[in-house]
Amino acid sequence: MEATTKIKTTPATSANGEGDVQHLKSEVQYRTKLQTISNAIHAATALDEILIDMKNDIIDLVGAERITIYYVDGVKRELVSRFKSGTEVSEIRVPISDNSIAGYTAFHQKMLNIEDVYDKNALNAIDPELSFDSSWDQKTGFRTRQVLVAPIIFKSFILGVIQLINARSGKPFSAKDESNVSELANIIGIALYKQKKLATSRKGKFDYLLENHILTQKELAKSVATARDKKIPIEQVLMEELKISSRDIGEGLSRYYDLPLIQYHETMPIPGELLAGIKVGFMRNNTWVPIRRENGDVLIAIDNPEDITKVDEIRTLFPKKKVKLAYATKQDIDKIIGMFTMDQKQTSSIDDIISQLKGEEVEIEEETSAVSEESSAVVQLVNKMILDAYARGASDIHVEPSPGKQNTQVRIRVDGACAIYQTIPYSYKNAVVSRIKIMSELDIAERRKPQDGKINFKKYSGKDIELRVATIPTQGGVEDVVMRILAAGDPIPLDKMGFSERNYDNFIKAIIKPYGLIFCCGPTGSGKTTTLHSALAHINTVDRKIWTAEDPVEITQKGLRQVQVHPRIGFDFAAAMRAFLRADPDVIMVGEMRDRETTHMGIEASLTGHLVFSTLHTNSAPESITRLLDMGMDPFNFADALIAILAQRLLRTLCKNCKQAYNPTKAEYDELVREYDPALFEKNLHIPYTSDLMFYRPEGCEMCNKTGYRGRMGLHELLVASDRIKEMIQVRSPMADIRDQAIEEGMTTLKQDGIEKVLDGHADFKEVRKVCIK
Repeated sequence: MEATTKIKTTPATSANGEGDVQHLKSEVQYRTKLQTISNAIHAATALDEILIDMKNDIIDLVGAERITIYYVDGVKRELVSRFKSGTEVSEIRVPISDNSIAGYTAFHQKMLNIEDVYDKNALNAIDPELSFDSSWDQKTGFRTRQVLVAPIIFKSFILGVIQLINARSGKPFSAKDESNVSELANIIGIALYKQKKLATSRKGKFDYLLENHILTQKELAKSVATARDKKIPIEQVLMEELKISSRDIGEGLSRYYDLPLIQYHETMPIPGELLAGIKVGFMRNNTWVPIRRENGDVLIAIDNPEDITKVDEIRTLFPKKKVKLAYATKQDIDKIIGMFTMDQKQTSSIDDIISQLKGEEVEIEEETSAVSEESSAVVQLVNKMILDAYARGASDIHVEPSPGKQNTQVRIRVDGACAIYQTIPYSYKNAVVSRIKIMSELDIAERRKPQDGKINFKKYSGKDIELRVATIPTQGGVEDVVMRILAAGDPIPLDKMGFSERNYDNFIKAIIKPYGLIFCCGPTGSGKTTTLHSALAHINTVDRKIWTAEDPVEITQKGLRQVQVHPRIGFDFAAAMRAFLRADPDVIMVGEMRDRETTHMGIEASLTGHLVFSTLHTNSAPESITRLLDMGMDPFNFADALIAILAQRLLRTLCKNCKQAYNPTKAEYDELVREYDPALFEKNLHIPYTSDLMFYRPEGCEMCNKTGYRGRMGLHELLVASDRIKEMIQVRSPMADIRDQAIEEGMTTLKQDGIEKVLDGHADFKEVRKVCIK
């Protein structure tokens, strides 16, 4: 858009001539000011800063009370204010559309000159969609009257708009004002185009932050100066003073260096073998840390991959291995080093421990080591292994030695999935296993058969942790060790366990009954004991005497009288039940009904006025009925005693930080309906397929260790023993018939409960399929 002004040079010889002279002087002054501004703009490397510095000159040139210059944000299709007078609002964003005055000008690349923005008829005459957002006036207390808006265009590309507010004369903006603002728009358009072209050819460290309007050029310049004065990294200034997140800075710099981004997370596996012999101080001072092996290469996180000297030093520490680099911020590297090498209660670090082990190593031909299980380094290593696993919320620790000169792998299970924790040099596999056996009070000389034990870790550290230990001889003359970390703390409230509304209401009604039999069934590790303890916590009051028999006692509760059974000395579940019935119980919980005697006693106890809880290793609630009848239970007594059977599984849930919403295809939706049962889906859920229907899929971030999943929740199948179900038990009806009757009465199967959690956005169907057969 171009505007030209013709200057008259006729000499002044009359009153009109005097007016012409005055006009000529005014025109010359305007041209001089415009030329000064134009020269400054074209010479500037940072356009935003020049516009701010010349703010008063620009406002004086255009004769307005206020001015705003918007740039186009092509990603979000918005106008964003990059230069404005008035300090009441820091930033304004306007969509490029017919709904706003500035947006309309950008959308149609057309100048608007409006005498009164509050005149709705005048706005409607331009476009029925056009409106003025008076909320800005209400926020700032400034009264907008006239508005003149011109597009900033270069070679048909819309780059932004200039908006003038309120002519200083108090009159509407004139044709001359339109011409003046058009000239200014042309000058800024050329400068913006040049700057964008220069920016695309020059790669800057913080381009990502600038392009996404997380940071302005002025803020960057100020941060650079601050970092120089304080002699600290500029990233530190951006995070501490401008509150820009470490994630955004890391993303930008990883793109600049063209390297993968590494971010701190507490579930990162510890590369014990890579840390061996490397001093913590050396890594901290040089700001780098080994992360893991990738296809035989060593991945190193570093904050300055352009420091050739530092990179060369790192390569010398890993001879005969290819070193690959990844970018991480200094703050994240410090956190990773701290997590890899230091426990909050300990002063020894992994590299110090491994170094001590190396110092004690002797050259050996066979697979035994002269390192003692009482070595301080071995003791520290096992302690740290347990403390780290506990801190990460692991349920199990797997120590997996290999025959020959292969290193020992340690894995931990978090949210039901195993992940590598660290590796230990092969020479110390026997010492580590022996140390765990000593802590478990097992026979360290016996390596031919499995052994079971328990560690009370409070004796060895300040943490009150209990572990169930199993040792198993494996191929090659080595022993695997699996340690189950027993749950501690208060039971989870029932309303926090993922029950559907129907299952929650019916389960509460079942557990508050005065007598009867309640089963919780599912495979090992499906949370049966946790659910039963939560149920006991719900009814644990001073007027009830509650006895529990468990193997082992995993969760302790005040008010419960809990007994550890010892089958090797004849004190099994049946013996415990007999003892409980002589001890005036109201409620009895038996860890598992695995034999005919215990099950028979449980039924008898429930028929004589006691509420009995127990677990079964069965796949579904209806299947449990068939299993118990096959064990020889009297169907009439069993039917009378039964209150409810709860089958459950644990389902990995999507990470809330990174899960991605998407609209499923019709085929995906139809498959979900088919798996649920079309008739029941329509009856229970009434969710039609629309373009607004959202499913979620795993994405993967540092918070979830790139898995896309974080945490677990329960899937439940609750069969309530109605009168009709009891009649079917008495006549030994087939399991399929009992299942159909329970579904007709409102029972949702495990898979149906899982599909409902998919529709609620907690999980994806792939995980539901993993834990549900039918």
